Amino acid sequence: MKTTDPFKARKSFTANGKSYTYFSLAALESAKIGKPIASLPYSIRVILESMLRSVDGFVVSNDDVTGFASYDAKKVTKEEIPFMVGRVVLQDFTGVPCVVDLAAMRHAMKQLGGDPNAINPLVPCDLVIDHSVQVDAFAGGRDGMTALTFNNKLEFERNNERYEFLKWGQQSLSNFRCVPPATGIVHQVNLEYLSPGVLTKNVGEETVAYPDSCVGTDSHTTMINGLGVVGWGVGGIEAEAVMLGQPYYMLPPEVIGFKLTGKLPEGTTATDLVLTVTQMLRKKGVVEKFVEFFGPGLAALSIPDRATIANMAPEYGATMGFFPVDTMTIEYLKFTGRSEQAAVTEAYCKANNLWWDTNTPDPVFTDVLELDLGTVQPSLAGPKRPQDRVELKNVKGEFLKALGAPMGNTAFGLSQDKIFGASGTYTSADKKHTAKLTHGAVVIAAITSCTNTSNPDVLIAAGLVARKARALGLNSKPWVKTSLAPGSRVVTDYLDKANLSADLDALGFNTVGYGCTTCIGNSGPLPEEVEAFIKEGDLVAASVLSGNRNFEGRVHPAVKANYLASPPLVVAYAIAGSVAIDLATEPLGVSKDGKPVYLKDIWPTQAEVIATKNACLSPEQFKTQYGKVFTANETWNKVPVSKSELYGWSEKSTYIQRPPYFDGMKPKAFEGAMPSITGARVLVSVADSVTTDHISPAGDIAEASPAGEYLKGLGVKKSDFNSYGSRRGNDRVMTRGTFANVRVKNKLAVGADGKVKEGWWTKDFSKSGNGAVTPIYAASENYKKDGTNLIVLAGKDYGMGSSRDWAAKGTMLLGVKAVIAESFERIHRSNLVGMGVLPLTYKAGETAASLGLDGSEVFDITIPSEITPRGMISVTAKKSDGKVVKFEVLCRLDSAVEINYYRNGGILQTVLRKLLNESKQPAMAGV
Repeated sequence: MKTTDPFKARKSFTANGKSYTYFSLAALESAKIGKPIASLPYSIRVILESMLRSVDGFVVSNDDVTGFASYDAKKVTKEEIPFMVGRVVLQDFTGVPCVVDLAAMRHAMKQLGGDPNAINPLVPCDLVIDHSVQVDAFAGGRDGMTALTFNNKLEFERNNERYEFLKWGQQSLSNFRCVPPATGIVHQVNLEYLSPGVLTKNVGEETVAYPDSCVGTDSHTTMINGLGVVGWGVGGIEAEAVMLGQPYYMLPPEVIGFKLTGKLPEGTTATDLVLTVTQMLRKKGVVEKFVEFFGPGLAALSIPDRATIANMAPEYGATMGFFPVDTMTIEYLKFTGRSEQAAVTEAYCKANNLWWDTNTPDPVFTDVLELDLGTVQPSLAGPKRPQDRVELKNVKGEFLKALGAPMGNTAFGLSQDKIFGASGTYTSADKKHTAKLTHGAVVIAAITSCTNTSNPDVLIAAGLVARKARALGLNSKPWVKTSLAPGSRVVTDYLDKANLSADLDALGFNTVGYGCTTCIGNSGPLPEEVEAFIKEGDLVAASVLSGNRNFEGRVHPAVKANYLASPPLVVAYAIAGSVAIDLATEPLGVSKDGKPVYLKDIWPTQAEVIATKNACLSPEQFKTQYGKVFTANETWNKVPVSKSELYGWSEKSTYIQRPPYFDGMKPKAFEGAMPSITGARVLVSVADSVTTDHISPAGDIAEASPAGEYLKGLGVKKSDFNSYGSRRGNDRVMTRGTFANVRVKNKLAVGADGKVKEGWWTKDFSKSGNGAVTPIYAASENYKKDGTNLIVLAGKDYGMGSSRDWAAKGTMLLGVKAVIAESFERIHRSNLVGMGVLPLTYKAGETAASLGLDGSEVFDITIPSEITPRGMISVTAKKSDGKVVKFEVLCRLDSAVEINYYRNGGILQTVLRKLLNESKQPAMAGV
């Protein structure tokens, strides 16, 4: 993109003895353009700098800059802005389909007569292979191998097709790198290694410096906000557009200031803090807003502490949880082996009004919340959602209350006869252990996920809890599946150096792999004897994990109660073996000399944690591990290398297939009035808080599910099914897996007993369906034969959770043309638009229930000849008895650009047509 400098903003600074060019925000204020820079939130300043630096009169205009420079947090305008993002980070499971789509776009480009080589990332793009780790081996390993070795072996056996494909991408696409398996989780690798703090680019004879910014194909990309980097999770389709040099179009966000004061009290952790923040912000309501932290309390939070808070932005609903660059940022960059980048970052941020210290004036925010860190208490969150915080002292009471409370987001709705007296007998495989277990038995205790494994304080605390417990003769209960998945190799280094790995191993917390495990649903199978006692007593069993997601059906299908907790509390609950124990007052075990042991007896002081950290963690560990990041994995190095203009698709592959998005695509977009959606039937009707996990699960593929039946039909054994996440490169599996979560409650799927049948079911109103309850995929195929349009009806917060593009892709491939919901989670709404599915919301106060809609109706959605952003659209629903319900819905195409995406059939089609035109007219490129 050819840029200009109409605001005379080009300035220079020096760092490491070298001169750098930058685009000065102060130049706007000097020219009396916009608001004083100091009044703008830091996150807004970063986006403004991107626009100022990228003015070309086409993608970014002078008016774009002057308009956004006048940003008013108290009265945010709804004028769309183009954000030129610095780089893209791809997470394993969601990144593979991005590369698949690029390969498919090359194929389509060739068919349309364009140049396939026009399809290449134009900004730096890194894919971290981190989500293939399934916890198959645990508590010491299997077949004579350690847990880590066994799981790594399985990882390569199961995912070889995917790895060969990614090797093709690394060789055939420019500006694209793969961080090999068994390195770490994407967000921790991004925090510890990939981010330079400030990006630089050679343009002619000058080197231009600008703030690091990124989008990633995982909602927890926000973890990088803790380092002062603007970034958030997007759908894979949006990430692909950014990779291909397109701006990220967005509406100016409201920015909620979150003032922190004081410091955390003894006995609490950053996990307790983030669960408190999540609860507060969910209550406030910050969906589609930025949250920016400020106040004197920042000085008491390390970068890992800040990253812990930033990581869970999706859980509190915000687009970001941003911390500005300050001294802590620079010290962290230095400590993690990035001293040269640290110097550039400090000099640049001080020169360009992006530096924070306790003397800088507070920006003007849309609204402000405040928290005294000294009031934070030890906490967990659950049993079904991350925002439902429970103080440690109340976990037992709240869990027991939840058993009999009406079924909902915090309760299980059991009848009294299902609560009292319910039990199952556990007998270990070696017959050495027998126990009668009741509701609340902990069967999974996992130190997992990016949220906490990047924070040495809580990992070391977990190790010290294990050490103290081991010294007293305590161990994890035999029915608890324990695991440790470090976020990077550095974690193993410092745990080994402190001799804490042996203590964790002794309690069953063996390292199972480097990546995302239990939190994403890769908990692996439970032992048969554990599944047996749960089934025998029809028990509400529990998991305790140090992750960020605990939605129904996510961790394991047999585990209904799932709690988020700090790593040291995960170890404590593994020892206790139940959440129906009050760890604040009751003993969690008995010592080898017969004395009761309480949590306080094994909990380390902050001084102990700091002393251990100072002795076992150094910059050299980061330099050593990341210095060999692309070459250390010998198994990855041996994966065959291939390079070609077009990928050689194989019909036999069950992992990688060419998606049908571009089949029959014309060189030009649809012209004239868009057709209305007529004669539509409801495929799925769901209530509130339906997550992307419900829509497109990532974990286990049930053998009886449509995807399971499909794989069996291809000769794939159940033991080789792997997970949905690992098969996201295959649309044939993923379309069948859409709405296939075992906990989906489709209101249409009412069985003969009058109850909703959970899972992949719907009522099929097609000509051949005869109103029977059938699998959703089968019904969609019948509707396609009839030429019937489909829609989805939903409640509040539809699509909350991970930034899972397959939740939109699968919806589209099932034949769904529109989703009518009470409200959408930000990323999923955007993803639906990106796949050409129309997102609509009821008017305030109206719902499907209030309108008398039960999903049996036939719908006509009238698309106006001129679609306007957030305009009203008329809907008519015809009931079987002839009655007609007419109502209006809000069209959630929020901008002119999104309308253009919809007109093109999706964002990828829009970009492909643009690149096709440019490849045929090279002289026009970049104009």
